[in-house]
Amino acid sequence: MIFTGLLVGGVLGLVLQRGRFCITGAFRDLWVSGSWRWMTAFLLAVAVQAVGVALLTATGAITPEVPTLSVVATAAGSLLFGVGIVLAGGCATGTYYRAGEGLVGSWFALIAYAGTAAASKTGVLAPVTTWVKGLWTTQLTTIPAAFSLPDWVGVLALSAGVALLVRWQRRLAANRPVTLQLAPQRTGLNHLLFERAWNPLLTGVLVGLVAIIAWPASWASGRHDGLGITTPSSNLVGWLVTGDESRLDWGVLLVLGILIGAHLSARASGEFRVRVPSATVIRRSIAGGLLMGVGAAWAGGCSIGNALVQTSLLSWQGWTALVFQVLGVGATAYFTLIRPRNQRRAARAAGASRPTEHLENSKAASAVVATR
Repeated sequence: MIFTGLLVGGVLGLVLQRGRFCITGAFRDLWVSGSWRWMTAFLLAVAVQAVGVALLTATGAITPEVPTLSVVATAAGSLLFGVGIVLAGGCATGTYYRAGEGLVGSWFALIAYAGTAAASKTGVLAPVTTWVKGLWTTQLTTIPAAFSLPDWVGVLALSAGVALLVRWQRRLAANRPVTLQLAPQRTGLNHLLFERAWNPLLTGVLVGLVAIIAWPASWASGRHDGLGITTPSSNLVGWLVTGDESRLDWGVLLVLGILIGAHLSARASGEFRVRVPSATVIRRSIAGGLLMGVGAAWAGGCSIGNALVQTSLLSWQGWTALVFQVLGVGATAYFTLIRPRNQRRAARAAGASRPTEHLENSKAASAVVATR
């Protein structure tokens, strides 16, 4: 049954690649352009999964366990992870699918991410992870439980909030000017899957549906969890280094499937191209990958395990991680994008004002001469 992980991962890789579903971009747009377009698609994926998981749990198909919140580890780890995904140019899944597209910078980020995740979970950095996780522990599990409410109330509130966001985004989309489109070169399913740009909201729904399917598929293999990237990446490294076959589980095949699915999708759509970045970008990608691995290990999950999956379980860990990932992205975006952009604008404004000042000074000088 573990081979269903390869199939689910392949479909997820196709959806991520063709839908351009970038969680880093969703978080970054909030700060850089104030756009909620992709964040709404991401939260839609969370809400769809929350409804599906609630139904699966109600029928007894799965019995997810929600971890208790470790405050410092979740907050600090997610902040580091948020910084890392901006430097690396992609989150956990984004790094996998962009590596499949041929982006060499993502290859370096992926190796650094998987390596430090393994070191932080089971290697030389594991004692540090254990120490951080024990700094401030609580008994908090789900947000509804903290207020003595059943989980379905939380699912209902989440779905209602996301529905309002979707309605708002659909109104904004209806008011946008229609962009010119090139004449299609393909027909039928080939055009829909591999040529036409995917709608972000539809992509969010598809990601949510794949996340729902992952639960019973993974459960049937003996892995009692949903989608996850960090622990499978750590297990992949452990399996490659030690040959320990117990680490080769459904999750490892899932991440391999994402890589393969994204690669095949990029090939089919004509978007695969080996792109070698500058040395500066490679160094930044490696630094980002290192922070991602350590941060995700501390926080107990990445942008998928925490921000997509744990949030759908309405856990304190998931929503705390989501907030601090967004804050980490915002802080890094400020220094790498927003502040340089503001400085360029200020420089252009200063340059544009110089001719005016020069003209005014010349007029003043002429007036003085005429007066004499």
